[in-house]
Formats: sequence, structure tokens, C-alpha cells
Amino acid sequence: MSTPPTAPLHSLSSARKKITTHTFQQKKKQGEPISVLTAYDYSTAQIMDQAGIDSILVGDSLGMVVLGYETTLPVTMDDMLHHCKAVSRGAKYPLLIGDMPFMSYQISAQEALRNAGRFLQEAGMDAVKLEGGKERLDAIRLIVSAGIPVMGHLGLTPQSVHQLGGFRAQGKLASAGQQILDDAHRLQEAGCFSIVLESIPAKLATYISEQLDIPTIGIGAGAGCDGQVLVTHDMLGLFDRFTPRFVKKYAELHSNTQDAFSKYIEEVESRAFPAKEHSVEMKEEEWDAFQLAVKSDE
Repeated sequence: MSTPPTAPLHSLSSARKKITTHTFQQKKKQGEPISVLTAYDYSTAQIMDQAGIDSILVGDSLGMVVLGYETTLPVTMDDMLHHCKAVSRGAKYPLLIGDMPFMSYQISAQEALRNAGRFLQEAGMDAVKLEGGKERLDAIRLIVSAGIPVMGHLGLTPQSVHQLGGFRAQGKLASAGQQILDDAHRLQEAGCFSIVLESIPAKLATYISEQLDIPTIGIGAGAGCDGQVLVTHDMLGLFDRFTPRFVKKYAELHSNTQDAFSKYIEEVESRAFPAKEHSVEMKEEEWDAFQLAVKSDE
């Protein structure tokens, strides 16, 4: 008699514990990579939770892959809170991080604190993420002082796309690399529990990761970071407008989904769907009684 395969640990909910910022720190100390993906809805968050993801980022990337904008800039606090609420209902164990949208933290540190608090109080997030270096230190310190964990974000910062001249890799020059390193140290000192490093040279990302006490999460920054994050619509092949060069596609759901839609349209038009097995039936005696009742009413 064969022995059934042992289920992976992350499928045994009784053995799992909620991932926290402390878990992030422990994983860095132990050299265990941190897995992060974006999610914007209940169903996707639930699947990620069941798969055993460490953390879910409700990214303002939803502006491009869900809402159809050209950049992340039009995304509002209401947009973010709406999607964060859905994700928090679907995921129990991952560390949930809400992305603070453009102009929700740049005006003043006090407004940044108020908006950060809404992610936890209203939307069920565990932490927030915001972009920028030394210019964000006052906001970060105030948010952290209120007990709200903050993840930083350096390198290619999408909310500064116009200032950067497009979605371009950063830190390729020595002076630019030094600036990112300095900002990473500043963010750590201000209280960030982790920093996203986006689209910077792998050597630079590895060096920064080795210099910091807090974990780095890379996206297009090589394998030397303490963890990795991808936009889920990119790695599933759902977003067909463009794919960043650093993305590995683990599926091709855009073409598969389009094929499914085309097949559905074809079967509806040919009346092949719904078939008998997709329909609710009435017992013959009930149908006969219905017909008699209709005739008696005529």
C-alpha cells in the first residue's frame, strides 16, 4: 500500500503563523528569501494565501494593470482602500502592505500619517509602502512613531516617472548608486522595516542588501536582495500591453483567457452552451401541472 504524499507545510493552516515585520527580520538574519506578490482582489489574495506567499503588496500598479491608466499617478486613496479591503478579506497569513498613492504623503508629514493610518484602520493592512529617499524622512519618522510599519522604495520609483524620464533603470552611474545607498541608510535610520529596490544594477542591490540590517525586496534588482516581488499580472502573463525585461512569466493567462472567451462566444452563438448538464430541470409531473394551470388561466 502506497503512502500518500506529504502536504507542504504552507498547505497546513494549523502549522502556519501570521507573517509580521518581525518575520521579515528573522528571515534576513537566517538567510531565508522573502516572497512577495501584488494582489488587488479577494480571490487572488485567497489563492496566494493558500500557496504560502510571505507577503502581499496591494500596489498602486493596480492603476495600470486593473484600472487601465498609462501610469500609477491617477490612483487615489479611495482606489487603494477599496482594493486593500478586498485583499484583506482574502488573505489571513501574509504580511499585507498597502501602497500609498501619489500625493497621499508628499504634501505634509501630518497628511501622510493620516492617510497611512487609514490603510490599517479602514482597510486591514499591516503596513504601508511609500516611495522616495531623504525627502520622505519626516513623513516616515512620523508614521513609524505612530506604530505603523513603513516599507521604503528606492531606484525606479513609478510615481516619479516623469521626473525620471520614463520607466528607466536607475543607479547605473557611480554617483547615482551612491545616492541610492545613502538613501537606503537614511530610510533604515528613519525606521523602515524593509526597502523595495526597483530596477537597479544587481551588484548595487547586492551591496546595499549586505550593508543594511533590514531586508531588501528586489524587483528587477537581481538575486542578491533578501526577497523578491513581482506584479502578479506580469508574471501570470495577464497584462499584455508591455512586459518589463526583468519579469519571468510563470503562465500565459492572457492568451489562454482570450481563447476561453472566444470558445464561450462560439458556443453561445451555436447554442452548444448551455447543454443539458448546465440546466435546471423540472419533473415531468410538475411540468404537466404547470401546463394545466396555464391553460386553465387562458
